[in-house]
Amino acid sequence: FTRVWIPDPEDVWRAAEISRDYKEGEPPLEYPIGPKSNTLPFLRNPDILVGENDLTALSYLHEPAVLHNLRVRFLESNHIYTYCGIVLVAINPYEQLQIYGEEVINAYSGQNMGDMDPHIFAVAEEAYKQMARDERNQSIIVSGESGAGKTVSAKYAMRFFATVGGSANDTNVEEKVLASSPIMEAIGNAKTTRNDNSSRFGKYIQIGFSRHYHIIGANMRTYLLEKSRVVFQAEDERNYHIFYQLCASASLPEFKDLSLTTAEDFTYTSLGENIFIEGVNDAEDFEKTREAFTLLGIKESSQINIFRVIASILHLGNIEICPERDGESCHVSRDDLHLKHFCRLLGVELQQMEHWLCHRKLATASETYVKTMSSKQAANARDALAKHIYARMFDWIVEHINMSLQTSSKQHSFIGVLDIYGFETFELNSFEQFCINYANEKLQQQFNSHVFKLEQEEYMKEQIPWTLIDFYDNQPCIDLIEARLGILDLLDEECKVPKGTDQNWAQKLYKQHGSSAHFQKPRMSNTSFIIIHFADKVEYQCEGFLEKNRDTVYEEQINILKASQFQLVADLFHDKDDPPPSKSSRVNVRAAKSVPKVPNKDHRKTVGHQFRSSLHLLMETLNATTPHYVRCIKPNDYKEAFSFDSRRAVQQLRACGVLETIRISAAGYPSRWTYPDFFNRYRVLMKKSDMMSSDKKLVCKNLLETLIKEPDMFQFGKTKIFFRAGQVAYLEKLRTDKFRAACIKIQTTVRGWLQRVRYHKIRKFAITLQRYGRGYLARRYAEYLRLTRAALICQKQYRMVRDRRAYLRVRQAVVTIQAYTRGMFTRRIYWEFLLHHKAMIIQRSVRGWLQRRKFRRARNADIIIQCAFRRLRAKRQLKQLKIEARSAEHLKKLNTGMENKIVQLQRKMDDQSKEYKAQNEQLQMVNASLGSEVTKLQKQLEVIRGQQGDGGQLTSLQDELERLREELQEAQAERKRMEEEHSTEKLSLQQRVEELERENSLLKSEKEEMNQRILQQSKSSEDGGGASQREESLQSELDAERQRYQNLLKEFSRLEQRYDNLKEELSLSKFQPGHRRNPSNQSSLESDSNYPSVSTSEVGDTEDSIQLVE
Repeated sequence: FTRVWIPDPEDVWRAAEISRDYKEGEPPLEYPIGPKSNTLPFLRNPDILVGENDLTALSYLHEPAVLHNLRVRFLESNHIYTYCGIVLVAINPYEQLQIYGEEVINAYSGQNMGDMDPHIFAVAEEAYKQMARDERNQSIIVSGESGAGKTVSAKYAMRFFATVGGSANDTNVEEKVLASSPIMEAIGNAKTTRNDNSSRFGKYIQIGFSRHYHIIGANMRTYLLEKSRVVFQAEDERNYHIFYQLCASASLPEFKDLSLTTAEDFTYTSLGENIFIEGVNDAEDFEKTREAFTLLGIKESSQINIFRVIASILHLGNIEICPERDGESCHVSRDDLHLKHFCRLLGVELQQMEHWLCHRKLATASETYVKTMSSKQAANARDALAKHIYARMFDWIVEHINMSLQTSSKQHSFIGVLDIYGFETFELNSFEQFCINYANEKLQQQFNSHVFKLEQEEYMKEQIPWTLIDFYDNQPCIDLIEARLGILDLLDEECKVPKGTDQNWAQKLYKQHGSSAHFQKPRMSNTSFIIIHFADKVEYQCEGFLEKNRDTVYEEQINILKASQFQLVADLFHDKDDPPPSKSSRVNVRAAKSVPKVPNKDHRKTVGHQFRSSLHLLMETLNATTPHYVRCIKPNDYKEAFSFDSRRAVQQLRACGVLETIRISAAGYPSRWTYPDFFNRYRVLMKKSDMMSSDKKLVCKNLLETLIKEPDMFQFGKTKIFFRAGQVAYLEKLRTDKFRAACIKIQTTVRGWLQRVRYHKIRKFAITLQRYGRGYLARRYAEYLRLTRAALICQKQYRMVRDRRAYLRVRQAVVTIQAYTRGMFTRRIYWEFLLHHKAMIIQRSVRGWLQRRKFRRARNADIIIQCAFRRLRAKRQLKQLKIEARSAEHLKKLNTGMENKIVQLQRKMDDQSKEYKAQNEQLQMVNASLGSEVTKLQKQLEVIRGQQGDGGQLTSLQDELERLREELQEAQAERKRMEEEHSTEKLSLQQRVEELERENSLLKSEKEEMNQRILQQSKSSEDGGGASQREESLQSELDAERQRYQNLLKEFSRLEQRYDNLKEELSLSKFQPGHRRNPSNQSSLESDSNYPSVSTSEVGDTEDSIQLVE
């Protein structure tokens, strides 16, 4: 039966068979052909072609055949790569496959493209080989919708180039090229509903090669970063990864200054209400990002500044804008913590930023006004500022990555890898989708022209007649967008109008392009328009087009950022001139730049104009290279491994141009066989005489002219036979019929032979089984007799062993019971004796232990008291030492303390000298009065002895004498005590003098060191051309210290001399007679500098007076 494809609402296309032909009068077929569509069902390919690794090898080239072939390879063989002519179709498996290792790279290196299974490495190897063979630059264009695996495919292509084209020296350029991937993923990728790691920008990476085809550098260009994601994310989406990585690492010591918390606390990172990605650790990814920065040569300080800018964006989003009562103005609280953090991190003035967040300037021809903004306008301006800061930060990082990847070596050729967005159509399509689809229209035009060119070259190479192939030309659609008075021109013109609106722009579009074949106006809307793209119709909503195209950021806010105290922040916002336009088709890789910067306010280019210019530059680059195409397909929207949704796959195949490639191939001769391959495949259809011929080309011609009656269905080339669509399937049918007839004949012969062979085998097996059965029965009977006799002998021996074992068991039990009984009585007597003995030992031990415990407690108490006292005394000493060591300028304070002490010592010595002289005078007077009193008493004693003989008065005199003796002894004891105190004070004073001498030597050494430093600094300053202000201040401080040191020396010498004088006076006073008096004016105070005070008081010797009285 004829096998066909019919439409299906679930699987798009379903396989079917036509069971019978249609005849008049019979019921209609199950597949009716409606009046609007007269297309017959698509025919199915033979089974031998199903699962081919190249779609152009299929006999029937149409949408259902392509879809079925991809599904079979993906689900049944787990092959994610399939060729479609020059296009590699890659289906995302949503699973990590072990097909990208080093050994796989080595396997594909050096191989031709068709020799091995389809792979991204095969495309990369083909580009590398053509670059070396043809000396022509190459490009690999990777496209597909979000989540299809574009970024991963581009990354594996760059890994292949880094491996096979590794640098000849140790510059590690290939490692730097690969290190740029985690950085760009962190700052340019985000989680969307379709993809957890979606690239929100396009990039073109040019890998430069030397003359020996080693990597010597690279350059990156980026396109249309999705800035709106910085301030808004849809439900279940995230902002760029770098924000969450930074918040996850906020606890690190180097990031304490950023004042970050979790991502849930910031507006810009919590709008999607899902801050986590399953299986992703943001902190670990952040470490990989920092390692990549370091590998690319970006310093740690620059990295910290980058993270400061990113953190400031989060704080900017949390700044609360409060509306005023009039509703037309607003304000920001100066106490807003996030505003303070934002200004501190960017190094800008808080008051200025607070003012210009809520105000703006309006400039006229003659004056400039400051106008307040409503809270909504201020919030929009704040969000625009956040987007602008992030975009400038993004461009700065890309620029520095390019600087790191550049080398001084001369570039010979390059291979470019383009990772660009695929065709997009959503329920609501805005400016971003318009630009993305515009870029895909340009790429599709380049792709169509390239495929058409290769097709014609193939026909010319084989020298077969050909006619012009009609293919879809999307130049009218491109002209609708970019031509003069096209959509972009009208958009830029409306942006220049002072009060231009999206509605006015839409009306201009309706008026200008209403008659265009690729432009339509929706029936139910006046603020949207429809463009008929090559892949599908897309309806765009005009709302927001002008704002996004202008990308307005108030200049007052930018000027504040330009005045930042941080150089990196100021550099971000300084204007740079645009690069000059390209004048030739060849592009200089080293001169490639990122998206042009804004030169100034008056001549600022719109986003659409910038994107069109960068797209033209990209197309010039691609047209100057040999392109290779990779189309990535997303198999389902649920991220399930090896799950294939036919409806989603067909949408993407239509959008990425694969089916257009198939249509171009099907318009000519899609099936191509070399003569040897055709001869080997279809030799069964030839005659025996033809197979013996050596001219295989002639045999193939004769066979085809016999089998295919229409000569236009095939063409003979130099090395290949070209077939129209369906002819290979017809030849396969003839071949299958021939094989079927031969199989029937072979089956009849083989079946008869098999039955005869089976009968002989059965007869032989029966005889063999009978012989083995009889032998087995005889051996079994003989074994029975042998076992019966052996059983009798075993029984006899067993009974004997059993009885003997029972006897021995009873005897052993009796002996054991006797032994245990005797032992029990003996042990009982022994335990009684042992208990008595142990009781005596325990009593003795307890008494000794009680005494020892009493002794230890008393000893421990004494030790604790001693330790407590010593600790108290040590704490006091430690406290005193800490007070002395706490000074920050110890040298100067020591000098000040010494000066104060010297003054106190001098004053105290003067006072004590005066006191000493007064005491000496009083002592002399007392000695004189005491001597006269003793003389008087002696005379009275003699008179009384001579006149009176009674003992009454004598007794009173003797009592008086005894009293004087006691006073004299007490005075002598007091004198000794004072001498001991004086000797102690003398010793302490000598120790202080020694300390002063040591400090003197220390000051001398410091003075010499400072002199040496001044000499060295003076020499260095003389060599440099003059003394600095710092050296003059040091010299003045040194002179002051030197003068203070000289004064201390003078004071020290004077104090030393006074000490010697006091010492001599003290030695002289010991030999002078006198009476000891108790000093009443002795000072016991201590100075603030903790030096001991000097106290001297001496009395004369009264020993002579005592002897005289006695």
